[in-house]
Amino acid sequence: MKLATETPWMPAPEYGRGLRGLGVNLVVRDVPAALKFQSEVLEAEIIHSDRDFAALRGFGGEWMLHADHTYSDHPLKGSLSGDLARGIGAELRLYGRDPDQAEAKARELGYEVLAGALDKPHGLREAYIMDQDGYLWVPGVPLG
Repeated sequence: MKLATETPWMPAPEYGRGLRGLGVNLVVRDVPAALKFQSEVLEAEIIHSDRDFAALRGFGGEWMLHADHTYSDHPLKGSLSGDLARGIGAELRLYGRDPDQAEAKARELGYEVLAGALDKPHGLREAYIMDQDGYLWVPGVPLG
């Protein structure tokens, strides 16, 4: 069930037809709350947002957020209730976002930092940060 009453920034079919490559869609409890993490910690550009949906862009990638209430007829509906963790085992890697800056911002805003920024043997400096819905984000940059 949609809650937004505004005219969409573009018709959903038009947006859908333009998507290419790897797509990431996160189902979130509250789109405005999720946007705080996305824009302030990850420094994502908000392309569009309303109470139902948001489209974001950053560091060469694009991704979407959909509110739980938009999944009323979706096969995942049952897994969205209660305190069930979301995204277990998935790492959402954002290449190009400075992990030290993201970690500092996450701590400042009260998000959980699972592992602070460290140089890794695979040639990246990374941090592991949980968002408000339990998704694990890994901002990283190549080591010098």
